[in-house]
Amino acid sequence: MVQEDKYLYGPVPSRRLGRSLGVDIVPSKVCTLDCIYCQLGKTTYTTIERKDFVPVGEVLAELKEKLARGLDADFITISGSGEPTLNSRLGELIDGIKKITDIPVAVVTNGTLLYRQDVRADCARADVVLPSLDAGDEQTFQRINRPHPGLSVEKLVNGLCAFRDEFSGQLWLEVFLIEGFNTDTAQIDRIEDAINRIRPDKIQLNTAVRPAAEPEVKTFAPASMQAIAKQFGDKCKVVPCYSPPSCASLNESTTEDVLADQAARRRAETLLSMLKRRPCSLSDICSALGIRRDEALKYINHFQQQGVIGFEQREGTVFFKAN
Repeated sequence: MVQEDKYLYGPVPSRRLGRSLGVDIVPSKVCTLDCIYCQLGKTTYTTIERKDFVPVGEVLAELKEKLARGLDADFITISGSGEPTLNSRLGELIDGIKKITDIPVAVVTNGTLLYRQDVRADCARADVVLPSLDAGDEQTFQRINRPHPGLSVEKLVNGLCAFRDEFSGQLWLEVFLIEGFNTDTAQIDRIEDAINRIRPDKIQLNTAVRPAAEPEVKTFAPASMQAIAKQFGDKCKVVPCYSPPSCASLNESTTEDVLADQAARRRAETLLSMLKRRPCSLSDICSALGIRRDEALKYINHFQQQGVIGFEQREGTVFFKAN
């Protein structure tokens, strides 16, 4: 049985960051929120308590091995299966990454703990921080993000404002739009008021393109998203669909045993690591592994036969995910 990387996954095609090597430093679905749109499903443990979840030395050792094999990535992205700022050694990890590579470091966070000075200090070590804001009032925040009782939308916004004042890097704010939840005129106006307080370098509008935690989450119309982007101003863009490069095969020869050589086993490890953290389409897999569709399907079929991965369909696209 192939064993996936323990802490790293990818590089995966990211619609916001290009080719992104993910770093997972919190147990699966340990988060401050239980967002209805989360592609990883419902939160299993909601908390605001920071802990030392993983050994930083092991994470860095895994990254060094990845770098030694040759790593083609636009960002090393601390994200993964839970809220990364819950890891109390986040700042130490970022410093360690920067000592061994020049690849920029991004932190994808829901931003809810940025009201804490220690969390702001840790995140400030990164090159890019990508927090979220999905609501302009408390009722909508509760409805979409389902936060820990110790959190509120005002605490979130105040934390983002404080971080903006202290952070010299790039702050890219994501707004996740869900039809019928936060897309009416009044709600958009409230979100815009909060954005004006936060002053991010970029505003990125997103919507559901993968299976979500709750079935009522619907994709918001592209034309409507573009209209909101225009209202928010020049810094605002709609997150594009990822356009994968040509899926040239890394190895034209294939054998009956898809895991017969070391390179194939490495690709299989990468595939399992990806699907453990996020659902991926066939195009996602093909792009991330740098292989043709027929080779990607051989890996998928192999793991489906073993009961390792399954699939779910959303709006005509099949997404594979780890069982």
